[in-house]
Amino acid sequence: MRRKRNKIMPLVLKFGAMLTALALLGGCSETQLVIHAAKKIARDTTAAPARGVYKVGKPYKIGAVWYYPSVDYLYQETGIASWYGPKFHGKLTANGERFDQNRISAAHRTLPLPSMVRVTNLENGRAIRVLVNDRGPFAHGRIIDLSRRAAQLLGFVGNGTTKVRVEIIADESRRLALLYGRGAGQVQIARAGNGNHGSPDKPTIRPAPRIAVTRAPLSGARDGGSSAAAPRPSAAAKSPVRTVSAKPQADGRITQEPVGATRMYIQAGSFAQYINANRLRARLSVLGPTNILAVINNRQHMFRVRIGPIDDLKRADGILEQMIGAGFTDARLIVDR
Repeated sequence: MRRKRNKIMPLVLKFGAMLTALALLGGCSETQLVIHAAKKIARDTTAAPARGVYKVGKPYKIGAVWYYPSVDYLYQETGIASWYGPKFHGKLTANGERFDQNRISAAHRTLPLPSMVRVTNLENGRAIRVLVNDRGPFAHGRIIDLSRRAAQLLGFVGNGTTKVRVEIIADESRRLALLYGRGAGQVQIARAGNGNHGSPDKPTIRPAPRIAVTRAPLSGARDGGSSAAAPRPSAAAKSPVRTVSAKPQADGRITQEPVGATRMYIQAGSFAQYINANRLRARLSVLGPTNILAVINNRQHMFRVRIGPIDDLKRADGILEQMIGAGFTDARLIVDR
């Protein structure tokens, strides 16, 4: 019995050692797997921002509504802003940059990417400069979707939405176009017709105005005088040189603008003939007080049909959805003083 026990014990010890080794190997493998997964997550969330490109884009359709991206350095609009953040943090924007909810950026449906805009919160007067580098929002009653940080600076994160005025900063947007490498070759896509006129399915395409490019002055030339005395330029100096200053930044600086009472309206359409506007006004009067606003747009008299004023945003959204569902896909929610 003693000899058998002596022979069995080494086998038991050897088998136990093998089990321990296997357990340790399994633990190491599991640990390595966890570390690898953690590194992958870290790479995904802390990766350096992707390099963006200049982009205007073709007309596109979301649901029943067509959107027409274009180069518009006169753009100004009032309406409702929303904000987006955690669900999109770390994902790529429409122009290829990485969205960071803690930076000051925004999504817009039609402006060139990137563009610089000034956004003013019409409810508290706060205004900031915002870099537009994404497409959206696609809720019908919203005109811009701001990053969480931009919404914090404008003071409406808790509310989710606010009344805003959005204005393009033309000189900074032109500089961004040049810095992103497409400034001189832009293509402007403009909607056919005006307001409810023309076919939205057939946009017209025309070259955009060329961005002015500054030539570098020749060494030795005198301001306001003849350049005859200047040294003969070299072959390299004869080529036009683009002089572009530093990249415009959304720096987070808040300015305070005067505020006043604002009202919301649903603008159903815009017409060159009053009789057509009046016909639409009569049809829409069942939805609430409907009026016609006469304006001059590009030296042309236009008549805008509007429902309102509407005090409640939820009700305004409901009327807008009814309008779009009934085929008035140009209808939009606007804010007016």
